[in-house]
Amino acid sequence: MTGAAGGRTIVWPIFALVIASVLVATAVFIAVTFSGPPPMPRPYALAGVARALRTGQVADAVAADPWRDSEMRPPLGPAGPPDLPGTPDRMRPPARTIDLRLATRAAPPLPRDGERADPRRQAAIAALLGVVPADVRVFAEDDRFAADSFLVGDFTIALHTGQGWRVIQSAHRPFLTRWHWVTMAAMLAAVLALSIPAFALARAISRPLRRLARAAEQARAGAALPPLPHGGSREVRELTRAVEAMHARLAGHAEARTAMLGGIAHDLGTPLARLAFWIEQLPEPAHGRASADIDEMRAMIAATLAFARDESGERPALRVDLGSLLDSLVDDMAAGGAPVAIVPGARVRVRGEPVALRRLFANLIENAVRYGDRADVAWALQSGSVVVTIADHGPGIDPAAADRLFDPFVRGEKSRNRATGGTGLGLAIVRSIATRHAGTATLENGVTGAIARVTLPLSD
Repeated sequence: MTGAAGGRTIVWPIFALVIASVLVATAVFIAVTFSGPPPMPRPYALAGVARALRTGQVADAVAADPWRDSEMRPPLGPAGPPDLPGTPDRMRPPARTIDLRLATRAAPPLPRDGERADPRRQAAIAALLGVVPADVRVFAEDDRFAADSFLVGDFTIALHTGQGWRVIQSAHRPFLTRWHWVTMAAMLAAVLALSIPAFALARAISRPLRRLARAAEQARAGAALPPLPHGGSREVRELTRAVEAMHARLAGHAEARTAMLGGIAHDLGTPLARLAFWIEQLPEPAHGRASADIDEMRAMIAATLAFARDESGERPALRVDLGSLLDSLVDDMAAGGAPVAIVPGARVRVRGEPVALRRLFANLIENAVRYGDRADVAWALQSGSVVVTIADHGPGIDPAAADRLFDPFVRGEKSRNRATGGTGLGLAIVRSIATRHAGTATLENGVTGAIARVTLPLSD
């Protein structure tokens, strides 16, 4: 069934699966019900058990037709015999086999698990055999629904003879009978038959949702939205269109923000140029301080423009040898006098923008040198990704503020001196570039000081 949005709705397959499950469960229940009641322990008349003890023949424990023998009729049986004239053969109860065991022992028997002494039936069997109750032992299950003239369930009955004790016992009943196994097999077959369409339906629902989740995790401003599922049920298609519309709105908002930020930074260059012209006429002490302020403002504008460029636009990604990039960057910074060292690692390749990646690691190394005296660079492979660490030898960072330091214009150094605190955009640019490359950037405390950790996926 399709709707205005197009595509088949997932409601009807789920509804059909539920109805089918109910029907199959009902069919199994009916089949089990009509296959017969679960096996129950058969009743034995005390008179028949007494005959078996007297004669030593188990066959004497029941009459030839227990349903005709008034002594053998179960207390919960029919009011009249089922073999009345005209009763069909299919309605007669099936013939019952004898499941008793007869043995002779020197000592009186002990009760088995679940059996207990039964003085009433002991006296009844003693009366039937014409002996004193002391020559009889009766242990039986406590069956409150059976009459005193019947035994139901497990029992052990013994008669003392001149040569020892003649013992008759009911056979052990298994915990699970054939009826139980057939019932469980039918239920298992029903579950297996229903699990196949249920699994297929669950996969049909979850597969496009997983793709949507992965695409949402990779989505960012200024980048194209990863491929989304456009097939499947109507609900999935509607969700896909909603995600696309949401991404478009967020991307438009981010582009407008970065464009405004870049425009403001660019327009500030004109009044700064005029200010630089006028401060040339100031005396030397004031001229030096004003020139330093102008240089600081120009550096801040340059950083803001770089941040705006990194936040907007999509650039082609290349396969980059990350080890060579880091070696080159460290060599250049060390040649400029920066105290930086590198520990070579395995050769790894990532997919990204070489210039942006170089700026990312340059910012982190500059931060380590500024706040921690020196920088130690290393990298290692970890579960399909490469983890680059830049450790410094400084006082470390406040763990509570570690994530907030990546926000724009947030500085870890509280003084507003740019010589020691920077512009507050270096780490924001780092996280922006790392996110654009499907990676992460974090800060934490290590053994020697703070550690910046950048994780990037390996190139296919």
